[in-house]
Amino acid sequence: MPEMPDWRQILMHDHPFTFLLEVVLRTIIMFVIILVALRASGKRGIKQLSVFELVLIIGLGSAAGDPMFYEDVGILPAFVVFLVVISLYTFVTRLSDRFVKVEKVLEGEPLYVIRDGKLLPDAFRESGLSQDEFFAALRLSHVEHLGQVRTVLIETSGEFSILFYADDEVRHGLPIFPDDLKRKLTGNETCDHIACTKCGGTRNRNGLEKLPTCPQCEVHEWVEASATRRIS
Repeated sequence: MPEMPDWRQILMHDHPFTFLLEVVLRTIIMFVIILVALRASGKRGIKQLSVFELVLIIGLGSAAGDPMFYEDVGILPAFVVFLVVISLYTFVTRLSDRFVKVEKVLEGEPLYVIRDGKLLPDAFRESGLSQDEFFAALRLSHVEHLGQVRTVLIETSGEFSILFYADDEVRHGLPIFPDDLKRKLTGNETCDHIACTKCGGTRNRNGLEKLPTCPQCEVHEWVEASATRRIS
C-alpha cells in the first residue's frame, strides 16, 4: 500500500504547534510596524502609487512577510530594513521635490492621448495602453464620442485628466461604445460624417459613394461619426 501523507509534516513542517502562537505575535508586531511605516511615508504613498512608491510598498511587504512565520528570520533585522527603506524613500522624495529632472526620471511625465481634439496613436505605444482600455476609461467619465473631448492626459499616477469641449464647440467624433464601433460602413450608407476606427479622424463624405482611405493612418475602416452633446 502507498504511504499515507504525513499531515503533520505538511501542516507544520518541523515546528511544534505552539509555534502558531509565535506566528500570531510576530504578525501583530509586523502589522504595527507596517502601519507606522506607511503613516510615516505620508498620505501620498496611500492615495496614489507612482513607480517609486510601488517599489516602497513591495520592499516593505517583502521585509514584513518573512518575519511573520519564519522562525529563523528575526524581527529586529526586518525592522532595520524598514528604517532603511523609509529613509531612502524620504531622501529620494525630497530630492525629486527639489530637482525636476530627478522627479521625471522616477515618476515620468504626463502623456497626451488626445490633444486639441485629435487622438494621438503613438501615445498607446508609449503607455502600453490599449484603445479598448482607453475608451472604457472615457465611458466611465460619461464620454460618448471623441468629438466631445478637447484634451486627455495620462498622469504619472495612471489616472486620466479629461478636458471637454463646451456644448457649442462639440464636433463630430468617433463613437466609443462597442456596438457603435462594430457598425463599420460599407459605402452604401447615407451618413455625411464618418470617423476612422483606428485614429479617430473624421471627415465629410461630400457625397462620395466609395469610402476613402484615412489620410492620417491609411486605414480603410470607418463608422458613422457622432455629434451628440455631452450629458454631465
